[in-house]
Amino acid sequence: MPIHSDWGDWLPRAIHDARPSGVAIWYLGCNGFALKANDGTTLLIDPYLGTGDPPRTVRMVPVPFEPDDIRYADAILATHEHTDHVHGPSQAPILANTGATLYGPDASIAVTADEDWTAEWTVGAEQLVEVSEGVSFELGPLSISVEPANDPDADHPVSYLIEHDAGTFFHGGDTKPGPALEPIGNRYDIDLGVLALGSVGMIPDKETREPTLTQWYADENGVIEAARSLQLDRLLPSHWDMWKGLTADPTALFDHARSFEHPRTLEIVEIGDRVDL
Repeated sequence: MPIHSDWGDWLPRAIHDARPSGVAIWYLGCNGFALKANDGTTLLIDPYLGTGDPPRTVRMVPVPFEPDDIRYADAILATHEHTDHVHGPSQAPILANTGATLYGPDASIAVTADEDWTAEWTVGAEQLVEVSEGVSFELGPLSISVEPANDPDADHPVSYLIEHDAGTFFHGGDTKPGPALEPIGNRYDIDLGVLALGSVGMIPDKETREPTLTQWYADENGVIEAARSLQLDRLLPSHWDMWKGLTADPTALFDHARSFEHPRTLEIVEIGDRVDL
């Protein structure tokens, strides 16, 4: 199904026109982000422009742009293989139009093969790069390290640490709290970290379509536990806005975080908003 956005191309234009002194970060809804460094290096993390699988999963936020609206990008980072993180109609046209590279773990790269991105969207095989925990690479002034994540619903999830002179940004994908996070917090001084937040809800099973008790994301206590393990200075909750039946109130995190040293501050953003390192 073709992707259509009622927003036009104002957000991609805002990203293209921005001249950050450090790193500018835009929230794309769901768990998607765009980052732009002071030299113009631009990367996207988990950009998803689909509407889900109604009535099982129903998108609750606007589609912020169409893939062809992205005219410049250096890379897309995939945290894991779920459709709202690796999605051919959302991401393959961006690769084809910009020459950007998709970096992702093996299960994510397998999706590109299953969907035949190289034939359906004329994406070059060299644009699909498999990464795993412990790998680091450079994109302009950005140093990117692949770290573990704790997402039992995924085949092979990873998180990303992105370092710049202006600060360090962490994207955990759909990670929940777990022992993998504390070593990350001890190893890096994380200025801003993204953690997925959601409620527990009754979602139709993928096969039977019977309503099933579902928790895909950490709840308020889980998000703060993860933020404490990572020793985040600033916590930015994501994913809370996306799926009907699993949405959450991110402002509730203020009370959950109040008595802890980390996170020090809470950043509440909506789709289309910008924050900076």
